[in-house]
Amino acid sequence: MKIKTAEYVASYPDIRQTPDEGKPEYAFIGRSNVGKSSLINMLCDKKGLAKTSQKPGKTQLINYFNIDNEWYIVDLPGYGYAKISKTKRNEWQRMIDGYLLRKRTLMCAFVLIDSNISPQKKDLEFIDWCGNMQVPFVIVFTKTDKSKPQLIEDNIRAFQETLLETWEELPQQFITSSNDKKGRDEILSFIQDLNAKLGIEEK
Repeated sequence: MKIKTAEYVASYPDIRQTPDEGKPEYAFIGRSNVGKSSLINMLCDKKGLAKTSQKPGKTQLINYFNIDNEWYIVDLPGYGYAKISKTKRNEWQRMIDGYLLRKRTLMCAFVLIDSNISPQKKDLEFIDWCGNMQVPFVIVFTKTDKSKPQLIEDNIRAFQETLLETWEELPQQFITSSNDKKGRDEILSFIQDLNAKLGIEEK
């Protein structure tokens, strides 16, 4: 798949305000500072499309990006960010839950995992929640260029082994690096295949 146009649409505090045109949506979510905005920019090959920040918790709304006027990338707030008030954290959680459980045009959620660190409880809990609630999702390991290859490999294996303690089989996974564009073709091909099932063909 080759993305021709990618444009920011708007940011919404509530699923009821989001577009309802029937276009397929692909949501990106992960712990704060996991590299979500960088991954979205890499996939779209458009720097600055999604705003990156060194400060965790930058994404606070449901951000929509129109891709080729055929489908949406949806940037969701990060989970597990502690340096906000409990009220704000609960507000974010309701926003995320509401979108993932009620958005009928959601095709898949891409759950981002930082490959530079050992398995985190918040990530594992969120993946279990997605499984229990039957949210369609895949796992995306990010930032694979930031540490030595052996450490990355060990962390990914540890994450997989931990998941298999409660999962019969592993969800589909992608290995990515925003700097090297690693995983870009694989993710876009995955999206293209899902779009094709809806009759959306690459132009």
